[in-house]
Formats: sequence, structure tokens, C-alpha cells
Amino acid sequence: MTKALHLSINDAEVAVDWEDNKSVAALTELVSSEPLTVQMSLYGGFEQVGSLGTDLPRNDSQTTTRAGDILLYSGNQLVIFYGTNSWAYTRLGRVTDQSAAEMKDLLGGGNVTVTLWWE
Repeated sequence: MTKALHLSINDAEVAVDWEDNKSVAALTELVSSEPLTVQMSLYGGFEQVGSLGTDLPRNDSQTTTRAGDILLYSGNQLVIFYGTNSWAYTRLGRVTDQSAAEMKDLLGGGNVTVTLWWE
């Protein structure tokens, strides 16, 4: 069985199509020995934001987001969207098994806990 990077939101695992870039490689390395839990906070009515506790490589570009996008902000903030925004981010991946409405249900009701792990 192939190992992969996993993500859960409030203990509900979601399927993610991860980007093939240096940021995701560094994130994978970060969680390769133990899971990383990120306390996320609502921001702007369209996203959850939480500190990774470390800086990752970044390659920011102007991006218009949509529900399900997982991005890196300022090199050390994990951002998961349930709405849209336009800003300079580094793309990390996209949740593929949740609709926009389901992402809003997962993320829009208050602060959440996100866990990332390698398995």
C-alpha cells in the first residue's frame, strides 16, 4: 500500500488532491513522523486559517479561490476555503469529495481542528 498525506477536519477525513510542489513536499516531511494538529479560526466568512507553527517553502501567485481549496498563506498559515477570495497564495491541494455546500457545512459553523498525517 502506498503512503499518502491525509487531512481531517474535526475528525472527518476528506479526500485531497495534493499539488506536486516544494510546499507539499515540506508539509509531508513535517508530518512524516507524527501528525500535526492545526487549530483553525473563521476568517472573512469564506475561509478557515490556522498556524502551521513553522515556515514552508512558498511560491505565491495571485489566486482566485473556490470552496475546497487548500492554500498556504505567508509561508506559515494553512487556509482552507468554503467560499471565494482572491489573494497571493501557494496552492497546496483541493478537497475532492465534498461539494461547496458540504465544505460550508464542515467549515462555516465555527472554529475547527484540522489534522494532517502521513500513512
